[in-house]
Amino acid sequence: MIMILTEQQKKRLRGLGHKLKPVITVGTGGLSDSLLAEFESSLEHHELMKVKVSAGERDERDTAIRALCGYSGAQLIQRVGNIGLLFRKKKKNSKFAAL
Repeated sequence: MIMILTEQQKKRLRGLGHKLKPVITVGTGGLSDSLLAEFESSLEHHELMKVKVSAGERDERDTAIRALCGYSGAQLIQRVGNIGLLFRKKKKNSKFAAL
């Protein structure tokens, strides 16, 4: 179930995500099973994380980020160049309890 975030919540998450470094890098090989498993594990642990997509064209990067969001149920908070900021709240013990 995807949580609907208000603009104020997204703004707060963008602020928190500003200092983060990318946790996952999607290379030219695309979305492999091992990358998706690592992404799922990292997202469950971090909740808010940056993903770097090193695919060539803008459309390819958009497609990869949409696929990651669709696969995981995460929301794209912001995308700047080849970096996407994604968020998915944990089911238990979330550090984003106010959201």
